[in-house]
Amino acid sequence: MREIFESTISRLLSDTVTPELLRACEGGSWPTELWAALEDSGFAVAAAPEALGGAGASWADLFVVVQACGRHNLPLPLPETLLANALLGQCGLQAINAPLGLAAGGDLSLYNGRITGTVRDLPWGRHVNQVVAVVAGTEPLLVLLERTSARCEPRLNTAGEPRDDLHFEGVVPMATAALPAGMPAQVLQFGGAMLRSAQIAGALQCVLELTSRYATERVQFGKPIGSFQAIQHQIAVLSEHSGAATVAAECAFAESLDGAGGFAALPIAAAKVCSAEACGLAASIAHTVHGAIGFTHEHALHLSTRRLWSWRSEFGNATQWSQRLGRAVCAGGAASLWPAITSGQLQLPANV
Repeated sequence: MREIFESTISRLLSDTVTPELLRACEGGSWPTELWAALEDSGFAVAAAPEALGGAGASWADLFVVVQACGRHNLPLPLPETLLANALLGQCGLQAINAPLGLAAGGDLSLYNGRITGTVRDLPWGRHVNQVVAVVAGTEPLLVLLERTSARCEPRLNTAGEPRDDLHFEGVVPMATAALPAGMPAQVLQFGGAMLRSAQIAGALQCVLELTSRYATERVQFGKPIGSFQAIQHQIAVLSEHSGAATVAAECAFAESLDGAGGFAALPIAAAKVCSAEACGLAASIAHTVHGAIGFTHEHALHLSTRRLWSWRSEFGNATQWSQRLGRAVCAGGAASLWPAITSGQLQLPANV
């Protein structure tokens, strides 16, 4: 299934996601035809159980889909919709083949069957149909909210992608369900961090390809700049960080099994830290190798590097996840460190 997913999504995005489309989306356009193609392909509901309208795909299979979204700078919430439908399915709710919002940040409360509060930095908030959120408490509750019932405060990240705040006031949710036993209330934070680590890995590959190609095409002092040892060293460092981020992200997906157990906390935290650290180094090297042309709006490089700068801070930045890992290791003591590393199991604190 993984090979089919990889070839299908790569072909679809290669043919449709162009620099012109990305610039139009930054101007506020919504690529209706592209989303319709994704709906027809079934990717939006792929992570949901077959009995609830999905394909029952594992996260290990879907890694290549999310990575491709990052590599092609997809200007649509496909990764978020994948995760939202996966959670709906695990809670026994029907999958929704439409753009969904993923509300990992905010302060929602439930009183007398109505939702009040704010969700912050909602990816593509102004464009999604419904929003999936978790109301914390003694028994965390998954809620499905109608986006049009909220007041939208539009915002953008550094890449020009919508990251809106939605304000709900006494809204009756479209559906509610208790989280499965063992699934933490912070499941959206963990799942979102896992998604961003894979998207970053894909964007890093794109940056590496652009930089390597430019180094072979740009001639200085009578030969390609890629033949100079200093440039070769920089590209090698970029390649190392791209490879490390890819391996860490794929491990997080592979270890995050389906079912009520949620996501693999330690691999996800490690992947988010690794990928976030790679973003700054990769963008710096890429723009250094490209020189002045890499800073122009006309060149495609910034379409990836601005997303790297944005995605590294979403669903928790490197400092927050590093602190979370550090607190968990200290709480377990020295004797638990090596077993945690070899088993991939570590109880992380609730708060990022």
